[in-house]
Amino acid sequence: MPPKPLLHRDDPSAEPLVGNVKVTREDWLNVAMDVLISDGVEQVKVLALAERMNVSRSSFYWYFKSRQDLLDALLKTWEQTNTAAMVARAEAPAEAITGAVLNVFHCIANPALFNTALDFAVRDWARRSGKVRSLLDRSDARRVEAFTQMFLRYGFGALEAMTRAKVLYYMQLGYDMAEPNESHAHRLEMTPQYLKVFTGCEPSATELEEFTAFTKKYWDL
Repeated sequence: MPPKPLLHRDDPSAEPLVGNVKVTREDWLNVAMDVLISDGVEQVKVLALAERMNVSRSSFYWYFKSRQDLLDALLKTWEQTNTAAMVARAEAPAEAITGAVLNVFHCIANPALFNTALDFAVRDWARRSGKVRSLLDRSDARRVEAFTQMFLRYGFGALEAMTRAKVLYYMQLGYDMAEPNESHAHRLEMTPQYLKVFTGCEPSATELEEFTAFTKKYWDL
């Protein structure tokens, strides 16, 4: 289970808070996101968040106009992290399509680039909200389009590029949702085979070595 968010006031490396300020806007967002992931959007309530941080409810209104304002900020954070990072990795330069897909796999290896639990929480939220469903649909379309453009850059035809993009994207979502009981080492061992399935091409030894070095920063291998 991931650790609870560290409040600004409890972070010894953070700048001291000034005056009567006990928590920051980021504290509210981080704790709200933690509750969203663990308990669902219905439990993201101002009073409960305030009690959890041991502050008055009134301090919430220094940073947000309303609970809806907070929820909108959570969705904006999700878009600016998960969707933006995935699109950026798909657009990153690489010598071959296998290297380009490995760039996308960086999102899998580094949770700071792509928060899988947050993505699932937003998908669950979308089942209860038409507005969030529309936002999620646009985000999914943006990610698939980025993957499609990635395949197009390496010479794939339009229909094949879109097909491979969808296979790559939706397989990854399903893979993470299934939470297979396997080690990171096994997942890394399977990476060349996944690349061959996704691209039809063999990855180079250099590409695999660079990806392995990247994963060692985040995976216990």
